[in-house]
Amino acid sequence: MGLHGNPVKTGFAVPRPPDYLPAMIEPSAHIDSFLNDNLPPRALWPEMDYSVLPELAAYPPRFNAAVELLDRQAASGYGDEPMFRFGESVRTWNDMLGEANRIANLLVGELGLVPGNRVMLRSGNHPMLAAAWYAVLKAGGVAVTTMPTLRAREIEYIANKARIQYVISHRALADDIEAAAPACADLRQNVYFGDDDDPDGLEARSANADSTFANVDTAAEDVAIVGFTSGSTGTPKGTIHFHRDLLAAADCFAGRVVDIRPGDIVCGSPQIAFLYGLCAFLVDAPRFGACTVLLERATPELLLETIEKTRATICFSTPSGYKLMLDRAADYDLSSLRVCVGGGEPLAPAVFNRWKEIAGVSMINGLGISELLHIFISAAGDDIRPGAIGKQIPGFAVRVVNDDFEDTAPGEIGQMIVKGPNGCRYLDDEERQAKYVRDGWNLSGDLCRVDEDGYIRYEARTDDMILTSGYNVSGLEVEAVLLEHPMVRECAVVGSPDPDRGAIVKAFVALADGAEGNGEVAGELQDFVKSQISAFKYPRAIEFVDALPLTATGKIQRGALRALERERAEARASA
Repeated sequence: MGLHGNPVKTGFAVPRPPDYLPAMIEPSAHIDSFLNDNLPPRALWPEMDYSVLPELAAYPPRFNAAVELLDRQAASGYGDEPMFRFGESVRTWNDMLGEANRIANLLVGELGLVPGNRVMLRSGNHPMLAAAWYAVLKAGGVAVTTMPTLRAREIEYIANKARIQYVISHRALADDIEAAAPACADLRQNVYFGDDDDPDGLEARSANADSTFANVDTAAEDVAIVGFTSGSTGTPKGTIHFHRDLLAAADCFAGRVVDIRPGDIVCGSPQIAFLYGLCAFLVDAPRFGACTVLLERATPELLLETIEKTRATICFSTPSGYKLMLDRAADYDLSSLRVCVGGGEPLAPAVFNRWKEIAGVSMINGLGISELLHIFISAAGDDIRPGAIGKQIPGFAVRVVNDDFEDTAPGEIGQMIVKGPNGCRYLDDEERQAKYVRDGWNLSGDLCRVDEDGYIRYEARTDDMILTSGYNVSGLEVEAVLLEHPMVRECAVVGSPDPDRGAIVKAFVALADGAEGNGEVAGELQDFVKSQISAFKYPRAIEFVDALPLTATGKIQRGALRALERERAEARASA
């Protein structure tokens, strides 16, 4: 049962015995074994227990997540109900099933995809992106969704790390893909959509394919997706997730906390390329029979208009996203909203209170990490405490510990560790895997405090990651790009506290001999970063310095710079 007494429609048989554990080593359906070969050794996996909730214990050892989310739901009574709305168009479950099947037949028949092959998906939120994602999973492939903002060098890294063989992308994003393609060793073909008149486009090539498809019988532990996120070392890390992980993420959070129901209309701002958006729109809503309104790019005003026009009942965004909507929210009818989720970053009490005053909804805050796929700390309804993220959700265990791995006293800052049905498995990175998992626990890298009632409050990261407007940015990655500019001698990039974004990316830059720092140079450096990596990563502030603070061994003291920025922010707030 869901948290509010609603049945969870798993479509699976009766629960397994209480002593069942998810060590389901079934024969893999993958013919291409690259990902199986590059999983970390099982001895380095965190503990993952599927016996703690009945809906998780009911998972059989073999199933295909896309079949559960699409085929099974279409056959169980939702077939003619709206699954996605996009602009003025409506796609039913049957429409999406036919589209996904045609794309799957194209992939397997004409393009030669075999189970285990990797497919990069690139687009803003769009029904064809959703159909392609389901198609890849149905065909036994592995979907690798990527942010539309990625530039060629970022695409090249991901494509080679995951040995991508196919790209399905919106035509508007073709330039960066084509620029990266010559350096992508395993890439076989790019297929574009978004132009109905293109005879080589996805729409035309799949139009005459069969609308039925023989779904691949994947194991529950077969890899379904790889999510790439910025790494603290400056290079993106690939987080591996199985078919069972997708359903577990939905059953634990969407089913037990958000309480998504048949008939709900779901909308929001996160991109499907972002694991938060992927789970919300492609997994959570379909899992419980809800319709999703897809917005290709959800500006604050467009999202407010969408809520009013579609009578949306559930909205997914970030606390920063809700804050940007506050100035205009009172001008719209938001009375249809039943649930609002603000994930990806801490929620300030002022934003919580103002949104509740205008929309009449107590916002659900949530914390998740790419390694565990979705949100695992949250609270809903009367359990919400403004200023705290919440508690561990059903299915998960969360602790805050000191350096000796002992639980901290209430109110004392420590590192958050977590275990549950999902856990960290890095792609081809055994060294990083060994550092991330300890005694079966996932080491999140987040500093938190827990109070006497078990509520968790976020403090900061333990590494060089910068959390800005819900996005994780690696300061080291931005530094690496800045150092390629001939005027930059050395630099350090840290997060600087910001009332609107939580933090902004700030660069301290020492210029090469003879160069003078001014607004024009700062603008040139910012434009250079934007030309090389995703625009959201560029330093919104640049401070020119003669030299950077160093340790006795010559290492940059980024901690001192972060402390300086916190002191400055506190001084501004008290002025």
